[in-house]
Amino acid sequence: MAIRIDGKLISAQIKDEIKEETARLKEKGREVTLAVIQVGEDPASSVYVGNKKKACEYVGFRSLAYELPEETKEVELLELIQKLNESSDVDGILVQLPLPKHLNEDTVIATIAPEKDVDGFHAVNTGNLWIGKECFVSCTPAGIIELLKRTGITIEGKECVIVGRSNIVGKPMAALMLKENATVTVCHSRTQSLKDVTKRADILIVAIGKPHFITKEYVKEGATVIDVGIHRLEGKKLCGDVAFDEVEPIAGAITPVPGGVGPMTIAMLMNNCLEAAKRKG
Repeated sequence: MAIRIDGKLISAQIKDEIKEETARLKEKGREVTLAVIQVGEDPASSVYVGNKKKACEYVGFRSLAYELPEETKEVELLELIQKLNESSDVDGILVQLPLPKHLNEDTVIATIAPEKDVDGFHAVNTGNLWIGKECFVSCTPAGIIELLKRTGITIEGKECVIVGRSNIVGKPMAALMLKENATVTVCHSRTQSLKDVTKRADILIVAIGKPHFITKEYVKEGATVIDVGIHRLEGKKLCGDVAFDEVEPIAGAITPVPGGVGPMTIAMLMNNCLEAAKRKG
């Protein structure tokens, strides 16, 4: 039976470490501040923003919430971001995605100062990741690295297959695994003989947005399987991109959904925000 990689437990450990370091900064008169901008009232976004506020409260950050109406003009949103860029007491800026269709996400992300881009989406940060320079890393891939390391899973020298090439997960995940000296293959919708490729993986990371897509036929015995997907099925049951009940008996280690990768994303957001404050000195 596979080791269940406990994202709830590991994310709680990380947040406790951040809480201690934040308290030490406060003793020196330094408060860590995260500004969160939400445009419109998308229910899923509201849940995510609420979770981020709770995490800020837990670790001891000050959070600034900007809840803007759906009809907010792009120029108004960019002006707010620029104001936060210039504010010396704001360490991190997060714009909750997706944005309403009349707003250009690329333009909005590009307006956030790279040193305050705690989501790690700005082109400067993604570029620095690929050339090995200091940067903020997209929170989900950064969280996966922590899950592997804190579970005692060796990355160096292993064959890693990533299914999905999004800018938020797949591509930065590939860069991080290369940095950890894994041999990396990225698969996507045009990959031929996908099962043959995934069955080579010592570490299989799945982020394609299709419920239960990866069955046992795709997985090598003893592989570590990281499931980034999250879907709500009929009856409100949550599941991932991996058919967990099928794959768990043959995997060496596996993340459940929920309780695997999900909790790590917010923990790493808190970590990025703390890092932004420390870099400012």
